[in-house]
Amino acid sequence: MVSDRPGNWTVRGVTFVVWAVAAASAAYWAMKFAGADPSVPRVAAASRQAAPADPMVVARLLGHTAGTPSAPVAAAQPSAASRFNLMGVVAGKSQQGAALIAVDGKPARPYRVGSVIEEGLVLLSVQPRRAVLGPSMDGPGSVTLELPALNAPGR
Repeated sequence: MVSDRPGNWTVRGVTFVVWAVAAASAAYWAMKFAGADPSVPRVAAASRQAAPADPMVVARLLGHTAGTPSAPVAAAQPSAASRFNLMGVVAGKSQQGAALIAVDGKPARPYRVGSVIEEGLVLLSVQPRRAVLGPSMDGPGSVTLELPALNAPGR
């Protein structure tokens, strides 16, 4: 009768570790000779920026004839209201409080009533779900920001 002694399992374990190290070494050297650096992860595709489009070429593609002179078209500037996103409001009864506003897609920052949002724009007042911006504290509001409508449950 043959029995497994504890010494046999030790030999099997050491053999497994030696073969695992040999396989890892072979994989490393195969990648090294293939031109890949195994210590640096590979990026699937390099990102490239597209070259800016020539306005005259685009105009010709869209049917513009060369005989008609045209002035270069300025890039459309986003409206003031579309640059600001109202994320939250803390309003008191006297229209004092603070608003959480994101400017140009950046993370939102808290602004108190009277704070300058950016040059030429001040937080004039806050109301529940609304903030009013204007050029100065003395003048009228030029931009009104509102929180999105609440979704009522069960509708």
